[in-house]
Amino acid sequence: MDQKAKAAALFKDNLQNFLFVLPAFSIFCIFYIYPFYKMINLSFYDWRGIGPMHFIGFSNYQELMGDRLWWNSIGHAGYITLIALTFQNALAFALALACDREIRMKRFYRLVFFIPPVLSEVVVGLIWNWILNPETQNGQYIGLLNHFLYASGFPQLVHNWLGDPKTALTTIAIVNSWKGFGWGFIIMLAGLQTIDKQLYEAAKIDGAGAWKTFTNVTIPMMLPVILVVVILTILGCMQVFVLILAMVNEGLVHHTDVPVTRIFSAMQNTNRFGYACAQAVIFGMILVSVSFISKKLSDKAKQV
Repeated sequence: MDQKAKAAALFKDNLQNFLFVLPAFSIFCIFYIYPFYKMINLSFYDWRGIGPMHFIGFSNYQELMGDRLWWNSIGHAGYITLIALTFQNALAFALALACDREIRMKRFYRLVFFIPPVLSEVVVGLIWNWILNPETQNGQYIGLLNHFLYASGFPQLVHNWLGDPKTALTTIAIVNSWKGFGWGFIIMLAGLQTIDKQLYEAAKIDGAGAWKTFTNVTIPMMLPVILVVVILTILGCMQVFVLILAMVNEGLVHHTDVPVTRIFSAMQNTNRFGYACAQAVIFGMILVSVSFISKKLSDKAKQV
């Protein structure tokens, strides 16, 4: 076969490959690349969603740098993420360790633990709203939690969990952790099942106890999996949105604001679409930075 025929065959193969990829590439460009470009472009304008657009340069970003409510929302999201990284992932790891062993009904437990993540966030928010309801009817608390505390002889613990600025954010963080721990549970359980059982047998022969086996075998082998769960937890919790809308009334919006709710508020309440786009750009840069740092830490941990 001469050079022209080879070149023609290569071109035909490349064209076929490109045509296979073209539909997915087109969808990616239309629904991801173009909106991302448009968002960055709108961040330099003052636009009310309808009518003329006025170019204002970096004014939106300058205003955002001094927006106390915006930076408070970043702190709130960080607090929710911190609760998830500790309470949620510790619970997921403990349950994964328990279900990895030969215990009765472990398949049933796997199913039950994975139910919260697949539920709609709106449904979860409404259910927990009912559980935490502080109101009374005919002398009885409507909310299941307060009713239980009162009936158990702990009336001093009865509280308006979502109505108090001091407890609202922590309550949301715990509910968010309850809903999300199933993902970490499934991933960590899969990671535990990939560990070679011969490593445990070798540790047992060497006289290692349960704690040494856990720290010298389980943790090192699970470290890459744990780092993946940590990265997914950070990115997921920083973007929590629907759960907060379903649980919190408008009176506590500033105490439970997170970046996505601030962006939503800028569009819905003040019709400042350019300012909302500037918030989205800054928030996206924060998430990309966190992802990049987490990826670097994950690569270093794998090398160790």
